[in-house]
Amino acid sequence: MELKRILLVDDDRELAVMLAEYLEGDGFEVEVAETGQDGLARALSGDHDAVVLDLMLPGFSGLEVLRQLRETSDVLVIMLSARGDEIDKVVGLELGADDYVAKPCYPRELVARLRAHLRRRTGPQERPARHNAVALGDLVVEPGPRRASWNGSALELTATEFNFLAILARAGETVSTKEDLSLRGLGRARQSYDRSVDVHISNLRIKLEAASARRLSIETVRGVGYRLLPA
Repeated sequence: MELKRILLVDDDRELAVMLAEYLEGDGFEVEVAETGQDGLARALSGDHDAVVLDLMLPGFSGLEVLRQLRETSDVLVIMLSARGDEIDKVVGLELGADDYVAKPCYPRELVARLRAHLRRRTGPQERPARHNAVALGDLVVEPGPRRASWNGSALELTATEFNFLAILARAGETVSTKEDLSLRGLGRARQSYDRSVDVHISNLRIKLEAASARRLSIETVRGVGYRLLPA
């Protein structure tokens, strides 16, 4: 099995060494960057399967790294965010991060999150390209190559946005609950006051409406969840 390459961007050298040793012991190949500038340059190289990014970097912050990274790359990004920094978590998700792990960071939780997201991203690629493709009007979602398009034009989605779109497309008119979206799209149970699903859905809605000239959107079913709403 090919090793998955992880880029760890954190200026806390002691924590970075500890996490790198744990990840390597669990079968990952790890590269460490201690500054935002270095981390961004390495992340943009395309050599990594996932980036673990501390948001509280000095100078060139983790949020700025994430913002610039998302201009050209959909690489899997998991944030490291100090417990209680809810605003930074929400901003990070709005900028396109796929998930977050609170500090103090438990290595076992980080490994579990990485494996869950990487399974969703890489596992289906062994199937034929259009296997299980879902079509909804001009929307086509192909789980195999992880492609989504509207009227033949590719949709630029993050890994988690694609997960959520695939879930909603398969559900059709059935409402997908926030709990189901969190479990299947993020690989974890939804906690009280966790806005991760809402932020990812909001980002996805904006992209779908822009690409389809508002002919496709995501309906919020209050108190339940979401479903795709074709015009």
